[in-house]
Amino acid sequence: MTDFTWTDLDAKAVDTARVLAADAVQKVGNGHPGTAISLAPIAYLLYQKVMNGDPSDDRWLGRDRFVLSAGHSSMTQYAQLFLAGYGLEMADLQALRTWGSLTPGHPEFGWTKGVECTTGPLGAGVANAVGFAMSARRSRELFDPSAEPGTSVFDHYVYAIAGDGCMQEGVASEASSLAATQNLGNLFLIYDDNRISIEGDTKIAFSEDVQARYDAYGWDTYHVDFTNGFTTYEEKVAELFAIIEKAKAITDKPHFIKVTTIIGWPLPNKQGDHSVHGSALGTAEISALKAALGFEDVPFAIDDDVVAYTRKNAADRAAAAKAEWEPRYQAWRAAEPERAAMLDRILAKKMPEGFEAALPVFEPGSMATRAASGKVLTALATAVPELWGGSADLAGSNNTTMAGVKSFLPAERSSHDFTGAVGGRTLHFGIREHAMGNILNAITMDGLSRVYGGTFLVFSDYMRTTPRLAALSHVPTTFVWTHDSIGVGEDGPTHQPIEHVMSLRLMPNLDVVRPGDANETAQAWAQILRTTNRPAALILSRQNMTTYDRSEGSGFAPAEGVAKGGYVLKDVADPQVVLVGTGSELELAVKAAEQLAADGIAARVVSMPCVEWFKAQDAAYQAEVLPADLPKVVVEAGVTVGWKDLLGANTEAIGVDHFGASAAAGILYKEFGVTAEAVAEKARALVK
Repeated sequence: MTDFTWTDLDAKAVDTARVLAADAVQKVGNGHPGTAISLAPIAYLLYQKVMNGDPSDDRWLGRDRFVLSAGHSSMTQYAQLFLAGYGLEMADLQALRTWGSLTPGHPEFGWTKGVECTTGPLGAGVANAVGFAMSARRSRELFDPSAEPGTSVFDHYVYAIAGDGCMQEGVASEASSLAATQNLGNLFLIYDDNRISIEGDTKIAFSEDVQARYDAYGWDTYHVDFTNGFTTYEEKVAELFAIIEKAKAITDKPHFIKVTTIIGWPLPNKQGDHSVHGSALGTAEISALKAALGFEDVPFAIDDDVVAYTRKNAADRAAAAKAEWEPRYQAWRAAEPERAAMLDRILAKKMPEGFEAALPVFEPGSMATRAASGKVLTALATAVPELWGGSADLAGSNNTTMAGVKSFLPAERSSHDFTGAVGGRTLHFGIREHAMGNILNAITMDGLSRVYGGTFLVFSDYMRTTPRLAALSHVPTTFVWTHDSIGVGEDGPTHQPIEHVMSLRLMPNLDVVRPGDANETAQAWAQILRTTNRPAALILSRQNMTTYDRSEGSGFAPAEGVAKGGYVLKDVADPQVVLVGTGSELELAVKAAEQLAADGIAARVVSMPCVEWFKAQDAAYQAEVLPADLPKVVVEAGVTVGWKDLLGANTEAIGVDHFGASAAAGILYKEFGVTAEAVAEKARALVK
């Protein structure tokens, strides 16, 4: 056990974090000071006494990861990043929640150094923390599989702070249940039990015993009461430190520590009042706080000696940790040159050279794109060793399981169908779509592998905040959403996505990819993996669809055109109309073109698997594919709204602007008028 030390400067530093939170929120006039004030000793303990990290290198591989799931209390983290010297200075704290500052209202990944993930939607950070813990285990097995657990340079801990709001959100429950199933002994979740939310005392809506719930999940649980008649919090901080150090010896369970606090303590008048949760304190209360703590009653007036002490302590601890870690890291690099080269490539955000050669080429015929995707993943298993993923209990339907690989599971969790192994690559999320998305995002933000997760497209509603957070964070999480339309058939309207594809296209920085046949699916995967700064929604069909003959002289263009988002699939001399198809409706556009040809109307067929990739091309290419002077008919089995905005005013759409029904897919397409005949009829009218 590491010795615990606590000096007067440590106590002063905690109080400094408290007054900085009060002053920063007061200056901007809004924010969440209460939790940041009462949690200051716990956050300080983590940053200054517990976690390994390097303020001069916030992405150091050997660092522990920290997640502030209670992201509204951003000053809890910003104050510690300031004190530890991660790059935030006083001017940044004074600019809290203002335009262009490094201290936005909620922590944002890629914006503020030391922030591991974007948090704010309550409970999401708990699932992120589970993802980081899973990433740590997978990274160790990917890069250093011969090392005993706890001995590798890739081993580290994950710490998260969550509040009452996080504990009430279902996503935290989903992820916490899975964490126990995964035996994530490298994960620590600290629950701030202050019993206050925006509407006041949580007893009006939240009465459960949260620690008992985590006991039931199978976590290793503890309780530290910061309200229990103490005159100094040092003894409680020491107790929390001892629990953390002791718990590290338990390696087969995640660790849950309930810390009972008084929100806003030690505010003289407002501690425990829900008003301090989400409002500025007022100058009178801040003055009273500073008087009680012995601070000058001037905004942001702090002792420079305290900052010098905390920054030196953080730097010294980083130097000591790296002095122990670096020789082991260099020894690993010398012993594992191929894995070291793989690590360097992944950190550089590069794919294996020539990985596209592993992509299957599908013969002409008929195949669902979900089935093609499964074959692509199996083909990529060897070529892209960092790729892994799975499904929210729909692996057989989503086709997200690479053939021949084991499951990412403790061996004792193996089933008749799936063999678990520490180094497995098939993820089983259970029926937990929301947790799955946040776990995927954390693995992606960790940056040491590429991951995907699947469910039905209609259930993207359960996890919609997760592609949004990935897009906001500019990270390349891959969401595999199958059963993409009324083609689901007999399962009926509850399972038939109608508005989903177009609504996802409204999300900034998200690539919505709907390939039109098996070979487009392979090329879609290639382009998704080449993209490193934005997530992708890969939308795949349940039903079989035509796989086109793309050999020379076939009349169909190579599927590599997918990388440009839209391309001319089949052209004619002097086209009079352009037919645009996406996904499973591409074949309707092809058949409609054949019908029009019989009438003497020349129709170009354009495949548009990804509007976002197409819009990223230069204007000349876009005009070449979709000439402005030609009418266009687009066909997609979803809502028609939006197509004129995407492809131009001279565009008409065939689609479905109402909910589906329970019947065979072919019947639904016919009854709802999503047919080649309807496309051809619309084109004839436009040409005339």
